[in-house]
Amino acid sequence: MRLVQLRIDGKRVVAASQGGDARIVTGTDSVRALALAAIEAGRSLAEEVAARSLGRSVDLAAALAAGDVLAPIDHDDPAHLVLTGTGLTHLGSADARDKMHQAAASGTETDSIRMFRMGLEGGKPEGDAPGVQPEWFYKGDGTGLIGPGRPLTSPSFALDGGEEPEIAGIYLIGHDGRVHRIGFALGNEFSDHVTEQQNYLYLAHSKLRQAAIGPELLVGALPQDIRGTSSLVRGGETIWSAPFLSGEANMSHSIANLEYHHFKYAQFRRPGDVHIHFFGTATLSFAAGMRAAPGDVFRIEVPEFGLPLENKLAIADETQHRVHAL
Repeated sequence: MRLVQLRIDGKRVVAASQGGDARIVTGTDSVRALALAAIEAGRSLAEEVAARSLGRSVDLAAALAAGDVLAPIDHDDPAHLVLTGTGLTHLGSADARDKMHQAAASGTETDSIRMFRMGLEGGKPEGDAPGVQPEWFYKGDGTGLIGPGRPLTSPSFALDGGEEPEIAGIYLIGHDGRVHRIGFALGNEFSDHVTEQQNYLYLAHSKLRQAAIGPELLVGALPQDIRGTSSLVRGGETIWSAPFLSGEANMSHSIANLEYHHFKYAQFRRPGDVHIHFFGTATLSFAAGMRAAPGDVFRIEVPEFGLPLENKLAIADETQHRVHAL
């Protein structure tokens, strides 16, 4: 089952999609409210949907084309939605990163390669014991969350705006502080790769950008082997396209290990908060020598996630901000 947030006649609704049919879930206008009700009732999100009557059918493709599909999760107060991610988590991800962070002629390994090797050796521990810590970064709060079809806007000071096709885990913190995984969504963990290329210590700066997820939220377990396509479209023509792999069969870390090392911090277990955590990728158009230009469209598609995620690159029209003494 997949869940979609959208507007119909100006009103927010949630639709459940299964077997090619999408229908409105009655009695709710947000996935977050639906998940909170499930937690309160002590049942799964799928069971909560099954306990409610379903309304009329919805043409999701038509709604997406009309710009009526929203991000599949959000929060009434954007300050209570957290965007984060982990890198060097996929088999092959070190290759793309190392192309940006090549070692000097001495032939020594880059820190990226060392971090990747740590994940290979200890990223999938057996049992409940935590494994090695992954690379981790903060992207921002809910003000940086972009829905499908909306532009991903690069700051005016940025040196680049490039896609990162990923799977994102979607989480809700219960009133008792317990972490609940709602599901998974396609994500574009939009980043500034030119800034990162200058020095790996600029990774934190390169990640403080918007990010897109959706259109649909997959409820239940993540498939072990995910095979999708990432494309760059310019003027209606695909100028670059490549397959991308995800799921634990293609990762050097387990999902459980990535979750443990994020939610072990108490500030990330604040009741009511929503977390969107990007699991990483091994496929970048930037690593293939491509540079996205304003107006280009990033397209990410995976059959198991239904509709594709498309976002156009835009550049913010803003001036540099200065601090004024009072």
